[in-house]
Amino acid sequence: MLRITEESGTDEVRVRLEGDLTGTGVQVLEDFWSTTGSSYAGGRVLFDLSGVCRVDNAGRFLLALIHQTGVRMSASGVEMRALVRSIDQDWPASHLEGPGWRAVVSPMKPRR
Repeated sequence: MLRITEESGTDEVRVRLEGDLTGTGVQVLEDFWSTTGSSYAGGRVLFDLSGVCRVDNAGRFLLALIHQTGVRMSASGVEMRALVRSIDQDWPASHLEGPGWRAVVSPMKPRR
């Protein structure tokens, strides 16, 4: 089961994920992001993965797609921090610029 909590701050929105990002949890996050993601356009968004226990391949792919829109991610623990680092390297959001941290698309870098 996946729990999603939004916390609006003065300069960013924190989306806290807790539980397993596997199976139906992936669908829950996908539904959440497809309905609310557009409302964050141009704003700063941080996904806090500190409460996530497990992520399957579909969950990893969804996080990577969300990351490419310019969403920053934070995590704690060895496994989740490694996941965030891997998504950042394999699926770069290019660079974030300006007051809204707008993602700027760049060509994919070939993996070596």
